[in-house]
Amino acid sequence: MLSDRLGHGFRDPALLEQALTHRSAADPKRRQLDSNERLEFLGDRVLALCMAEWLSERFPEEREGELGKRLAVLVAADTLAKVGDAIGLPAALRIPPAEGRTGLRQRANVVADATEALIGALYLDAGLEAARAFIRREWTVAMEADATPPMSAKSRLQEYLLGRGQGLPEYVLVSAEGPSHAPLFTVSARACGKAAEASGESKRAAEQLAAEALLTELSRG
Repeated sequence: MLSDRLGHGFRDPALLEQALTHRSAADPKRRQLDSNERLEFLGDRVLALCMAEWLSERFPEEREGELGKRLAVLVAADTLAKVGDAIGLPAALRIPPAEGRTGLRQRANVVADATEALIGALYLDAGLEAARAFIRREWTVAMEADATPPMSAKSRLQEYLLGRGQGLPEYVLVSAEGPSHAPLFTVSARACGKAAEASGESKRAAEQLAAEALLTELSRG
């Protein structure tokens, strides 16, 4: 069960319920304040603080830029979604049956947002120590995954281009489709007279995928 994996018994069960409530299941009469969006906002900041603290301890010899690269990967939506999947979060989400049949429950951005909301709920229920304990337990594999600071696809593309005397890449939003709670963005990455498109559940995710695709295209010569 999710509660077992959390290792925390909520003194205020309503916080956990709110963290698990997607906005599609929120009560519009309450202006959706019972959805997990506000807790997600808080959890994002708590995660960044705890992760920055942990990184400073774990890599005392690294400079700010290197720590920043690690932080960007560890708090990225992909990493959050993997943590959420690992603790069984999708099955616990409150989502209307109709939306559940569309696969909303498994969407990476939905799981990532709920994971941040869960961190926010832990913080409000029992303070920073409870949130920190959860983060350090569930992010251990990700923290130890790279001996050297990782680089995102956008950063790697930028270095590739600058190293060859080229200008910075251009990212163009091609389309944004779908409902507000399940959008699909398509972005084109362009450089050196070539372009590559990719789609993702957020504009940032689409840009990263497009950068990866363009890197592959450029490496072919």
